[in-house]
Amino acid sequence: MIDLKRILVPTDFSKFSQRALAYAAAFAEKFGAEVYLLHVVQDLALFIPDMITVSPPLAPSVDQLTAAARDAFQRLIEENRLDRLTLHCEVREGTPFYEIIRFAKEADIDLIIMGTHGHTGLAHVLLGSVTEKVVRKAPCPVLTVRDPEHEFIHP
Repeated sequence: MIDLKRILVPTDFSKFSQRALAYAAAFAEKFGAEVYLLHVVQDLALFIPDMITVSPPLAPSVDQLTAAARDAFQRLIEENRLDRLTLHCEVREGTPFYEIIRFAKEADIDLIIMGTHGHTGLAHVLLGSVTEKVVRKAPCPVLTVRDPEHEFIHP
C-alpha cells in the first residue's frame, strides 16, 4: 500500500505550479500528508555578469527575491485556502533542479508533484527542462502535471 507522508511541490508561482499544487493538496488530504513548498532563487548576476557593474543594479538582489518569494507563499496559501493542510515553505538559492533534488533527499520526501511548461523543440533545447532533470534524478517518484491537465470531476 502506498503511504505518503511528505509531498514536495517545487513552485515558480506560475499557473503550471498552481495546477501541481491543486494535485498536491488533494493527495495530502487523502493521505494525511505534509506538503513542502519549495521555491529556488537564482542569482541573476551569475548569468549576466555585466549587471553587477552597473549602478544601480538592473536586477533585484537574492535577498529581495527571497523576501518576495516568502510573500508569494503567503498569498498562495490564502488564495488556495491551504491553511487546512500542514504546510512548510522553503526558499533556497541555487540551480533549481539541483536544489529540488537535494531538498527531496534531505526532507525524506515521498512524492514530488510539479508542473511542466510543455516546451518542445528549440525552446526545450535552449531552456532545458527542470522537470525533466528532476524526473531523471529524484530519489522518489515524481508526478508531473501538464497544462491543460486532465480534469477530475467528482460525481
